[in-house]
Amino acid sequence: MSQMPPPEEMTANSKVQFQPKWKEELVCTLDGRSFVVELTMGVLTVYSHTQSKWESSAPDWARPQWERVRADLAVWCQEQKMPLVIENDAWVQFE
Repeated sequence: MSQMPPPEEMTANSKVQFQPKWKEELVCTLDGRSFVVELTMGVLTVYSHTQSKWESSAPDWARPQWERVRADLAVWCQEQKMPLVIENDAWVQFE
């Protein structure tokens, strides 16, 4: 198991990394930790939690990162020419 750097050593300005998986999942890597959001096939669409849902369900390391994730995910989706839907019922899995 790799050890994470202390929060003060993490770069808040670094981009969140995104990698689609074959089974309708988009793996998001943030400061060496990962979580997965829904990426539907057919009409490619990414779904993520609202800020309040994120903050109530995310682990401690991810809880304060919603805006950073949302902003980077919005840019990635725009570059990929696919919509981003922010909703309470979105499926997000933290690893």
